[in-house]
Amino acid sequence: MRSHSYDDVLSGPRKRKIPEVPAEPGLVVEDPASGYCGAVVKIEYGNVVLEDRHGKHRVFPLNPAGFLLEGKPVTLVPAKTAPKTPARRISASGSVQVQGLKARVARDSRIWVEGKHDAELVERVWGHDLRVEGVVVEPLDGVDVLSGRIDEFGTGPGRRLGVLVDHLVAGSKESRIVDAIRDENVLITGHPYIDIWEAVKPSVVGIRAWPKIPRGTEWKEGVCDALGWGEPWEGWQRVLAAVGSYRDLETPLIGAVERLIDFVSDPGEES
Repeated sequence: MRSHSYDDVLSGPRKRKIPEVPAEPGLVVEDPASGYCGAVVKIEYGNVVLEDRHGKHRVFPLNPAGFLLEGKPVTLVPAKTAPKTPARRISASGSVQVQGLKARVARDSRIWVEGKHDAELVERVWGHDLRVEGVVVEPLDGVDVLSGRIDEFGTGPGRRLGVLVDHLVAGSKESRIVDAIRDENVLITGHPYIDIWEAVKPSVVGIRAWPKIPRGTEWKEGVCDALGWGEPWEGWQRVLAAVGSYRDLETPLIGAVERLIDFVSDPGEES
């Protein structure tokens, strides 16, 4: 079966009406030619100005069926009334928050993290950015299975993987597993902390430093015992509830996650 380009919707016997959508500030659309996704800032001189999650602007012509809204082609038209530009709000990750956001249709590319706690923390801080970019975060259930999972996933252009790894330091088991991965469509970043908990600044959870846990003791259980936090699930509730933004996290984790989001949402990977 022949696939159809976005231009096909404007020609041929199956011609159908493309809806017109007012280009109101804050509306999130995608330019299908470049993959650029951003929120409408304003209309000027027959063009629309879009702003991405980094606060950068790009200008696009208002062509018929020139944009995608929730994965479907639309024609942007000037809004009948010019509402006041909404005040800028900053998301938990520090990016400019898109007002009235509707999540973009998910990309084929993914971000994998080691476990459930990692996924919940990434969502808490970068959830807004992930919805703007249409990126899904999935738990990997341990880095030991990484190579086999990559083979099962099947990477390629437009189907990238970003992987966040705990305790990625020289000589570690994790570093040896990562060093064996050779795939241009896979980016693996990491942080030096034994567990994602430790990437939360100690002061945020009301302690002076994370306890040193002896080898042979499960790290989360050792931490909860040392701090009197009960079971690991109770400790995690305490940690997650204390995190309000990227400012509550250590710098290595922030940089690692930002690189992954940029990698899997790069417009060039879907061309």
